[in-house]
Amino acid sequence: MKRVLASAICALLPLIAKGAAPALIPIQAFVEQEQYYNPSISPDGKHLAVTARVPVGARTVPMLSFYSLPEMKLESVVRMPLFIVPVDYNWVSNTRLVVEEGEEVGSRERPQKTGEIVATDFDGTHQIYMHGYQMLTLSKQNTRYGNDWAYATVVNLPLVRNGHVQIASYPWDHEYSALYDFDSRNAIRKLVAELPSPNADFVVRNDGKPAYAHATDKEGFRQLWHFDDVAQKWSVVPQPKGTLLTPTAFSADDKEFIGWYSENGGAIKVVRQNVDTGQRTVLAEDAQGSMGTLMYGSSRTSPIGVFTSSGRPRMVYLDPSHRDVALHRDLSAQFPDATVSLTGATDDGNTLLAVVRSDRDPGVVYLYDRKTNKADLLLTYKAGIDPDAMAPRQPISFTARDGLRIDGYLTMPAAKGNGKPPLILLPHGGPHGPSDSWYFDDDAQFLASRGYAVLQVNFRGSGGRGEKFLHAGYRQWGGKIMDDLVDGVQWAVGQGKVDGSRMCVYGASFGGYAALMLAAREPDLFKCAVGYAGIYELPLLLKEDAGNVRYQSATKRFIGEDAAELARFSPTRHAAAIKAGVLLIHGGKDKRAPKEHAFLMKEVLEKAGHPPEWYYVDYEGHGFYDTANQAEVYQRLETFFAKYLGKPK
Repeated sequence: MKRVLASAICALLPLIAKGAAPALIPIQAFVEQEQYYNPSISPDGKHLAVTARVPVGARTVPMLSFYSLPEMKLESVVRMPLFIVPVDYNWVSNTRLVVEEGEEVGSRERPQKTGEIVATDFDGTHQIYMHGYQMLTLSKQNTRYGNDWAYATVVNLPLVRNGHVQIASYPWDHEYSALYDFDSRNAIRKLVAELPSPNADFVVRNDGKPAYAHATDKEGFRQLWHFDDVAQKWSVVPQPKGTLLTPTAFSADDKEFIGWYSENGGAIKVVRQNVDTGQRTVLAEDAQGSMGTLMYGSSRTSPIGVFTSSGRPRMVYLDPSHRDVALHRDLSAQFPDATVSLTGATDDGNTLLAVVRSDRDPGVVYLYDRKTNKADLLLTYKAGIDPDAMAPRQPISFTARDGLRIDGYLTMPAAKGNGKPPLILLPHGGPHGPSDSWYFDDDAQFLASRGYAVLQVNFRGSGGRGEKFLHAGYRQWGGKIMDDLVDGVQWAVGQGKVDGSRMCVYGASFGGYAALMLAAREPDLFKCAVGYAGIYELPLLLKEDAGNVRYQSATKRFIGEDAAELARFSPTRHAAAIKAGVLLIHGGKDKRAPKEHAFLMKEVLEKAGHPPEWYYVDYEGHGFYDTANQAEVYQRLETFFAKYLGKPK
C-alpha cells in the first residue's frame, strides 16, 4: 500500500517542538472551547454532520452543522432551544439523522442527555420529535403516544440503513427498561423487548434481536442479563463476585461476541466469546490498566482495534486482517507523536474520517479517500492552539505509602527558565470513575504556558484500573485519596525537577474539594489553594440526594453516612487549620455542587480570620460558560498563583 504523503500532512499538523521558547499564549486561546467536535460522515460520503460552537451573545452555543463533501461547503445549521444541544447523532439514511438532545449544565460537565430524541434531514427540514416528555407539545406529526415520562437513548442501527433505529426507553417511575424500533420518518414505534431492570444497556445482534443487557442493581453492583430466544425470557447470568463480562458487539454470523472482561475486580480486558459454548479468548489487555476506546473504522459489526488507557495510549488490533488496519498503521506512522483514530466511514468503506490528536494538540480531522490514497484536512478543533508552543505531558508512576501503584501525568513548562519551576497539583473531578489522560488538557497547558509544572494524579477511586481500584476510593475522600495526592507531590519533588518550596493546589468539582481538604490537612505544604465549583460540606450531599433513592445509595457508598467521619472529611470543619491563600470560584446555578457549599466555605474562612478571594457569578453553572467569565477565571488564576508563588523565572 502506498504511503500517505507525509510531508503534506505533517505540514498541516506540526507536533514536534522546535526548542525555541514560545511567546506567551493569550488566555483566549485556552478559553475557547473546541469549535468543532463529533464529526459524522453520511453513508454515501456526500455530507458531514458536525457540532460547531456558534457565538450567541456572551457565549458560544453548540449547533448541529452540515457540510457538503469534499469541498466543506456549509449547507445548513440546525439550532435547538437555548441550553438544549445535540449530544449525539446517527445517520439513518443518506440524508436523515436521529439526534439525541442534551442540556448544558456547565463547562466542567459534559452536556447531560435529556432523553429526548428528534429526527431531521441534513438540510434542517422534516424535523420530528420522536421521544420525550414534550411529545404532545412539540410533535406535530405524531401524537398517538402521548408524553414519554422516560429517558431514551439510541441503541442500534440496522445493517441496511432504512430510516429505522432501535431506541431504549427508561420510564422515570417504573423499574423496567424497554427496547423499541422507531421509524424516523413518522416516529411510529414498535416494542421489541422489555427487561425487568431499570437503566439497562441493551446489546443487539446483527439480526436486530436483543441478546444481552447490562445493568446495575439497587446496591450498585453490575448485572448481566441474557435473552433466551426459545423461552422468550430474560434471566440474570450468574457470575463470580468481582467478575465483569459485558458483551459489546457481535461477529457477522452472531455466533461470537466481543466484550469487556475482568476478574477479581482487576483491569478490564477485551475478549471474544462463543455464545453457545462460552469459550473465551483474550484479544487485548494491558498490565498497567484497563483497555480504553474501541475503534471500528469502516466496520459496522465489530471493532477492529482498541486503545490502552494508561500512560500514553497505544493501539492493539483486534482484527489484524481487516483492511483498515493497514491504513491505520500507515497513517499512524505519519504522526509518531500523536494517536490516529478512524472514527467513521461511508458504507462502502472507501472514505473515512481520521482524528489526529496528542498531548499538545486538541485534535484535527482528516478525510481519507481510499481510491486516491490522500488525506485532506477538514477541521481543526481549537484553531487558537499552536501545538509547537504546548508542553509535553509525561506519564508518571509512583508507589503510595501503603504500597499501591499510582499513575498520573507531569506537565513541565515548555519554556526553560532559570531554576526549578513552581508546582501546581491539579486533582481531577469525580472522583469515582473519571481519570486524567495523556491527551490535551486546557488547565494543564494553560498553567504550563505560564511557567508552572503541573502534576495530575489518578488517585485510588479513579477510572481505568478496574473495579477494585475504583472501590478503593470509597469513603476515602479525605483519607487515602488525599494520601495519594500528597505522595504524588512528594514523588515529584524527589525527582529534583520542581521547586518544593513553591507549590499550590487547584481543582474543579471534586478537585475543588481536594484543594481545600489538602490545604487543611497539609497546612505547610501548599502556599495557596483554589476551589472551583467545589463541594466542601459532605453532610449536605446526603441532604441534596435525599429525594432520589439511587443517587443517595451511590452517595452513601462513596462517602458513607457516619456523622463523625463526614465532619472529619469536610473542609468546612477545618478552616482554622488553613494557612494557604484561598481563592473560591463558583456559579449560582450549579446543581452538581450547589452554591451553599461555596458560601459556607467562605463564611468559615472569614470567621477563622482568613477570608478567601472570591469570584461568584449568579447565573453560571458547574463551571462557567460565558466567554468573558471563563477568561476572567484564568486571569484570576494567573494573578493568584503569581501572588503566592512568584512569577516563574
